[in-house]
Amino acid sequence: MAAENGGGVPQFSEEELRDVSGVRWGEDFVEVTCGCTSHRYGDAVGHLRVYASGDLEVSCECTPGCREDKLTPSAFEKHSGRETAGKWRNTVWVMVQGEKVPLSKTALLKYYSLSLKSANGSHKGRNGRPSHRDEFIHCTECGKERRFRLRSTEECRIYHDALAKPNWTCSDLTTDRVTCGDEEERASRKVLRGCSRSTSCSGCVKCVCFGCEICRFTDCGCQTCVDFYHNSKE
Repeated sequence: MAAENGGGVPQFSEEELRDVSGVRWGEDFVEVTCGCTSHRYGDAVGHLRVYASGDLEVSCECTPGCREDKLTPSAFEKHSGRETAGKWRNTVWVMVQGEKVPLSKTALLKYYSLSLKSANGSHKGRNGRPSHRDEFIHCTECGKERRFRLRSTEECRIYHDALAKPNWTCSDLTTDRVTCGDEEERASRKVLRGCSRSTSCSGCVKCVCFGCEICRFTDCGCQTCVDFYHNSKE
């Protein structure tokens, strides 16, 4: 079954994956052994999952106790301690006939490349639902920025209501035990907002949603939600 519109299982020919180490077929992905080499720390090895939607996920096994999974290749590159980060297509490798071969020289990026070129549903995740990047709101008391994850309808509603509150404070954030006395996230951490295209993405069609049934609400009377559902009926 061919994968269309980011659904199904990614299809590769026998020749495309011939001699690639660690190939495993999952329900909606293909997994291969991968790695990234740091001159200082050596090889960090993991498993790369390729989805038909174009999403790429790395589960790291650099040490027996490493718990880093669902990393983008860019985040995996940074986690490995690679000195020249930002070129993961050439620094993250897979083993082919016992040799380290950069992802850019394999067929494993073909769905990723197609997803960047596609404008149809390009901000949807591998499960077909729209993808929303993390957002921040300033506390009106301490002035610190607090992160809001937008992975579900409930999380989107919490952010939506917080954004609409003129005097929002840290104490209003009931989902996390955050107070004005807690430190603000470092600037280097803030740039990581959950985009599946790039770890440090500043906003693209893969992670910025301008309105969907996850982040707009029929029981909300704000103009944004009213306009969204009014236009969706036309």
